[in-house]
Amino acid sequence: MLNNLARLTRNEDGATAIEYGLIAAATGLSIAVVMPSISSNLQKSFTSIAVTIGGN
Repeated sequence: MLNNLARLTRNEDGATAIEYGLIAAATGLSIAVVMPSISSNLQKSFTSIAVTIGGN
């Protein structure tokens, strides 16, 4: 019984899964925060290119 309990305290499989989940959540949050700025800058760039080559 004590051996099983000791083995459970050393088991890190759940901790690894939680770490991967936190990394995925942080990545998703970063993308969600940065995406509006990137989108705005891309829109300005494409508009500038279109005006330069003579499109409206």
